[in-house]
Amino acid sequence: MKVLSLALRNLLRNRRRSLMTLLAMVIGLVAVLLFGGYIRDINYALQSDFVRLTGHLQIQRKDYFLYGSGNPAAYGIRDYERILGVIKNDPVLAPMLAVATPTLQFGGIAGNFAAGVSRTVYASGTVVEDQKRMREWNAYGLRMLSQPLTLAGTPPDSAVIGTGVARVLQLCGVLSVPDCAAVAPLDRAEGAALPDDIAALAAGQAPPAAAGDGAARIEVLATNSRGAPNVAAVNVVRAEFQGIKELDDVYLGLHLQQAQRLIFGGERPQVTAIALQLHRTAQLPQAQQRLQELLATTLQGEPLEVIDYETLNPFYGQTLGMFAAIFGFISVLIGAIVLFTVSNTMSMAVVERTAEIGTLRAIGHRRAGIRAMFVIEGTVLGVLGALLGIVVAIIAAAVINQIGMTWTPPGRIEPVALAVRVAGEHAMMIASAVGLVVVAALSAILPAARAARMNIVDALRHV
Repeated sequence: MKVLSLALRNLLRNRRRSLMTLLAMVIGLVAVLLFGGYIRDINYALQSDFVRLTGHLQIQRKDYFLYGSGNPAAYGIRDYERILGVIKNDPVLAPMLAVATPTLQFGGIAGNFAAGVSRTVYASGTVVEDQKRMREWNAYGLRMLSQPLTLAGTPPDSAVIGTGVARVLQLCGVLSVPDCAAVAPLDRAEGAALPDDIAALAAGQAPPAAAGDGAARIEVLATNSRGAPNVAAVNVVRAEFQGIKELDDVYLGLHLQQAQRLIFGGERPQVTAIALQLHRTAQLPQAQQRLQELLATTLQGEPLEVIDYETLNPFYGQTLGMFAAIFGFISVLIGAIVLFTVSNTMSMAVVERTAEIGTLRAIGHRRAGIRAMFVIEGTVLGVLGALLGIVVAIIAAAVINQIGMTWTPPGRIEPVALAVRVAGEHAMMIASAVGLVVVAALSAILPAARAARMNIVDALRHV
């Protein structure tokens, strides 16, 4: 306590220098916490996006994730309705589930054969009402600016396509797609004309187009479960940019029943996955364990596997790793600045107090006591800087969050709220504060060692 009291009095002797050092530490910690809070909010938003689209977990036929995307019929889940019933009625899983819904994904060809054009697409058939409820997931309390689901409330033969698909299929005018008004329509001889046998199939299965609904009519060609071509005519209600050009150039969204008729026809319908969305991400390990138990007991014999959202979306883990590296780099830079600032302050204090150090040594203070005095001064500065920095960072984050700024991240089709999440992130605040105190203490070690090594006589002669 005596050494601590002496260290506190010494800091107050030169208030201006101590205040400037403390200010540098506070600014450094605030910068780290604000950037860390910004990254934390991006992580939560990115996780929420993937959970809304694919769920926390997906039940798939074994090896579909690796090999089945091009052959949904061979890797389909045949008894998916029974599996859904088992999951929804399970006493352990049911309280954790927010949504459990089937999906069907397949590749095909979409054609505007009236214009003589076509292109390959990757279609996703979903239960639209379930997808609408999945989009409402907001476990982290984010400020949501999402638009409503386009297919909600539309007839079963409705579809949504990417803007890249719309441009190739020459549907820019009817779907109000920008950046393609100057594209001249292809001559029919250059387009992909609909073969006679497929045209007959489409004519026999497609209902007449609804008059005056403002939708564009396209044909979707796919291989059914028996390996034969099958075609369906759908009304495109809207073209939406998907955020990533590669996806935007192939995206086709359908109602699940329409997709099942296209792939399985009159046979028993199947799906390629069952998406499970939980109320909270923290429930994921427990839900995975319970699903594995069901696959080993009630659902034994079903060739299924459970995949979490991080495996389904490798981009998520890559993004977290990138931000972690950036945060670590910036933290090291700011830590180095704080280290040299505190070290310079302590060095100047040693020079100014040389005679005092000699006096303390002459009246019996040991070298260890001198070292401890300066290290404690640096540590006290670190503790004060950490406390003030946390308070200022929380206030600054609250102000930033109230401004209401927005930005559009890569891969998004709509703006998101720019927010900084500091309050409530106790682990981040504690780790940053401890790091600052440690850096402050380390920066005082060399000046303290130099003070402890002083010759008593030489120090007493210092003026």
